[in-house]
Amino acid sequence: MNVRRLIPTTALAGAVTLGLVALSACSSPDAAGSRSGGKLAVTASFYPMQFLAQQIGGDLVSVTTLTKPGVEPHDLELTPRQAARLGEADVVLYLKGIQPAVDEAISQSGVKHVVDAATLTTLEKHGTEVGHDHAAGEHGGEEESSQAGGDPHIWLDPVKYAEVAKGVGASLEKADPDHAAAYRTNTATLVKKLGGLDTAFKQGLARTTTKTFITTHAAFGYLAERYGLEQEAISGIDPEAEPSPARVKALEAIARKDKVSTVFFETLASDKTAKTLAGDSGLKTDVLDPLEGITDKSKGADYIEVMESNLAALRKALGAK
Repeated sequence: MNVRRLIPTTALAGAVTLGLVALSACSSPDAAGSRSGGKLAVTASFYPMQFLAQQIGGDLVSVTTLTKPGVEPHDLELTPRQAARLGEADVVLYLKGIQPAVDEAISQSGVKHVVDAATLTTLEKHGTEVGHDHAAGEHGGEEESSQAGGDPHIWLDPVKYAEVAKGVGASLEKADPDHAAAYRTNTATLVKKLGGLDTAFKQGLARTTTKTFITTHAAFGYLAERYGLEQEAISGIDPEAEPSPARVKALEAIARKDKVSTVFFETLASDKTAKTLAGDSGLKTDVLDPLEGITDKSKGADYIEVMESNLAALRKALGAK
């Protein structure tokens, strides 16, 4: 999403190698378990994966995340120390194509249980409607996902996220069969919560004045498709890409035609373009959170609460009845 500031592949490979050499020099084969207090050591790439690990693993797992709160996930660069700690994990949970630096490090980590969330549901193409060839990898990174240019924002659709949760639960069962029953129970509990969230969105957005919303970038394609809405993105998949004058003019026309009241921006990317468009068009602004991380600016303490806040914002902007 942001313009990538990635470590060159050769430099990253060197960092990973150094990290793994350092790890092998100071670690025994069962070091991960001992350092986690006997718990299953799970490393998550960024918040949506961290949330699944915590909800499904509960007290049985020790979860660390590679992306600190407030850091835009796509810009993550791994230090040799982070690469070494990645190799200590019993399970690595990530979403291939979102963080190229993470993808490269995982491929060299030697971790036995690696779970790619992109393989646990079906990816689709979104975000190309603004006229940029994202699927061909114009900006690199997430557009070059292993799923042939598929939109990676699967966690913003509660139904798809539940599919991923089931796959993660099965993977934890395989990695820690002694506690399989607990993982199954926790997975069922989370899937039920996500089902409730899906119902709330269906009912909350069933009757609205308009079905169109404008947002900084095309993160909400799955959500829009699930609930019969039309997403109009200012900058496609990449929120930092500058929209063309023609795109701005088109959005102004769409706003008038479809009675759009609000331009949405997000917490981890610049709101400048969204506020400029809103000001020029006489529209309001509000936050629609793509949930790539939880910070003190987030409108909720976890995934469920922030999604509920997103629903409230959409209902207000779309004129829900």
